[in-house]
Amino acid sequence: MKVQKNHKIKLKFISKLYVVLFLLFMYVPLFVLIVFSFNESKSRSVWTGFTLTWYNKLLHNREILHSALNTLIIASAASAIATVIGTVSAVGIHFLKRRWKQALMTLASLPIMNPEIVTGVSLMLLFTFLKLKLGFATLIMAHIAFNVPYVIFNVMPKLEQMDRHLCYAAMDLGCNSTGVFFKVILPEIYPGIISGFLMSIAFSLDDFVISYFNSGPTSQTLPLAIFAMTRRKVSPEINALSTIIFVAALIIILVVNGKEINKKKRGGEK
Repeated sequence: MKVQKNHKIKLKFISKLYVVLFLLFMYVPLFVLIVFSFNESKSRSVWTGFTLTWYNKLLHNREILHSALNTLIIASAASAIATVIGTVSAVGIHFLKRRWKQALMTLASLPIMNPEIVTGVSLMLLFTFLKLKLGFATLIMAHIAFNVPYVIFNVMPKLEQMDRHLCYAAMDLGCNSTGVFFKVILPEIYPGIISGFLMSIAFSLDDFVISYFNSGPTSQTLPLAIFAMTRRKVSPEINALSTIIFVAALIIILVVNGKEINKKKRGGEK
């Protein structure tokens, strides 16, 4: 018994140590980045004093602001279109026969499994073959192409959980196919649609490889602008920008998690 207790204690200690080391590995670099975004000098190793100079310069950097605006426009447009296409595709796939359903789900997973560099180059070659000038339009189409599968895989589990008899019951009560979709199916799969849209936004904001091959001179995104800056010399403005993005993402996560916790509490009270 003592041996078993000692073994359990060791396992608990090792598991806790692993979690602590993992969290340190993940968050210490972020902490260093945030701290040195307030550093008075450009040094990345020596602290010389507190300043907000780099944040002020960032807000007056036209290149970064223009790239950030491009990124938001492209991510929003591509994610919205991809969500619509992915949702309709998922509903269509769900009501197919099992053999066709499995085949189409396999095809949908290929863009996810495929390396981004292959997807980026293939899309660039397609646009070149179609004689489309690389720019905003090609970049949005490229982002739609790699976001659609993520929407499908977020919506499909909700469709699997839905009772098909609800659709048949609605049709028996006089509802047409459009009404069934908007009044029965859409409310059931709404959480999957939202998660697919948010995932698309995240991937579009973060994408570099596909954007690199399919962007034009006037459609540079934020990751491409940051990459161009790091090739010359890493400016503390990048630290300031990264800090702002991290804080914004943290606030969104806290708000979403807070709403979920409140819903669970209300559900428990009821």
